[in-house]
Amino acid sequence: MGKLINVAVILPALNEEKSLGSVLDELRRMEAGRLIVADNGSTDRTADVARSAGADVVFAPRRGYGSACLAGISALKDDRRDESIVVFIDADGSSDPAELPALIAPIEQGDADLVIGSRNLGRVEPGAMSFPARVGNWLAPFLIRLIWGFRYTDLGPFRAIRADALRRLGMRDPGYGWTVEMQIKAVQRGLKIVEVPVTWRNRQSGVSKISRTVRGVVGASCKIVWTIFRYAFVRA
Repeated sequence: MGKLINVAVILPALNEEKSLGSVLDELRRMEAGRLIVADNGSTDRTADVARSAGADVVFAPRRGYGSACLAGISALKDDRRDESIVVFIDADGSSDPAELPALIAPIEQGDADLVIGSRNLGRVEPGAMSFPARVGNWLAPFLIRLIWGFRYTDLGPFRAIRADALRRLGMRDPGYGWTVEMQIKAVQRGLKIVEVPVTWRNRQSGVSKISRTVRGVVGASCKIVWTIFRYAFVRA
């Protein structure tokens, strides 16, 4: 495996000091070109852990998964380095960084603009995905297929996209609608989309901010469905 110097990895993070260090260490072993931790208002040592591991830290004080991802993208725009692939991965250790080369391979081979790491095509550790999360992960791809005719199997957060394609999407959503917004816009703009199987592990620490709380599940589900129907009637 060669050095992935053309790859920038964005890690949205909220109070992930216990898991972030090991995730960054694994990514370093993959020799990714640049690591950007988007701190979404952490009250622990997340930012310190990121800096100690050699990652760049940007702050997204407005809470929301999409807000953190947008902050990471802004950091790319402010830098003169020319990464051609952007990867998004959670900082909680639920995704396996060792699968990064397989994730970006379709882009490097010219077969894809966007690659979704599909947990449904891969392996989910027992207890790693709650029942409400499984239901939501079925419903959103079903609606996308019904409306746009494209078959996704997952809204997985471990994903890779060509940098120029990411700019074309004009991402906006600051919250739970981020992942589905990207996948809908990719279909609307005619991107080449591929899914590859990935592993979904139990979090290394803490509790999920979404799938393990009633507020998180309801909020995420409503926002995702609202986003789908919004883009069904408004091309943006």
